[in-house]
Amino acid sequence: MKKRLAFFDLDGTLVDRQSALSNAVTALCHAHSLPPAAKPWLHTELADRAHAADFARLRDAFDLSIPSAVLWHNYVELMAVAVTCRPEIHEGLARLRAAAWTIGVITNGAGDIQRAKLAGSGLADLVDGVAASGDLDIRKPGRRLFELGATRCGVNLAGGGWMVGDNPAGDIGGGHQAGLRTIWLRGRPWPDELPAAHHVVDDVTDAITILLNETWE
Repeated sequence: MKKRLAFFDLDGTLVDRQSALSNAVTALCHAHSLPPAAKPWLHTELADRAHAADFARLRDAFDLSIPSAVLWHNYVELMAVAVTCRPEIHEGLARLRAAAWTIGVITNGAGDIQRAKLAGSGLADLVDGVAASGDLDIRKPGRRLFELGATRCGVNLAGGGWMVGDNPAGDIGGGHQAGLRTIWLRGRPWPDELPAAHHVVDDVTDAITILLNETWE
């Protein structure tokens, strides 16, 4: 049976990053007895994504003696523990694989923390390849990140496929630029200038259902 390709965004699509962020920041501050002001600082600075450099800035901002590399490593570990993925998402991805779909993750963020979240949420064994923006120092919607994802999945982007995500510009705009069909997980404001997604859903499981019902060419 011919395989088809489906890319998924990670944060806000497959996993709940915001709840994990809150739990991880609280645990980090407690573990290192950080000043009270460090907690809101971290929430603000890490609201969209986190990199090792953020923890060097944390160290400087609060004159901490703890090495920034230690803070970053601990944060990655805490996020891996805190991040969650709903069982029905696991089940849906398993059904896609059983139906001969190739599944990739295209995500903005540092490679080490994104892969830690995939492992911690139980998703690592359900995907064929991962491309994180930190791998190439290029972010969605850059086409090269999608090309890297296809290569790591063992397929050619020229064969087409799908991109599923919650970010209009990064996921849907990037998917369009990569020649993919798109499914938008509704939530963020939609830019007027952006071409519409092929489908709009309220839950990633609805996107998986659409893919499972796709006819084979």
